[in-house]
Amino acid sequence: MCTTISHRAAVSGSGKGPRGWFRLDHVHVGYDHPYHAPFEHAVSVDFVDEAAGARVAVELSRDSTRELIRQLQATLDQADAYEAETPA
Repeated sequence: MCTTISHRAAVSGSGKGPRGWFRLDHVHVGYDHPYHAPFEHAVSVDFVDEAAGARVAVELSRDSTRELIRQLQATLDQADAYEAETPA
């Protein structure tokens, strides 16, 4: 059964696709049947530049997603400590 779990957020950054680098303006995050990953359901993350029609898509298991979140948080914590110690 489809979950219809889906969220969208504005983001600022860059992604790299088959035609090279492009700007990112939003991200879609969802949990539903994957297109390619070998799971019944997967967490999907699509980084998008709608105007250019560019997209980077990822489908992850729930455990992989949790590990990604842990590593992102650890990286941000280290970046915050670095920025706090670095004179402006």
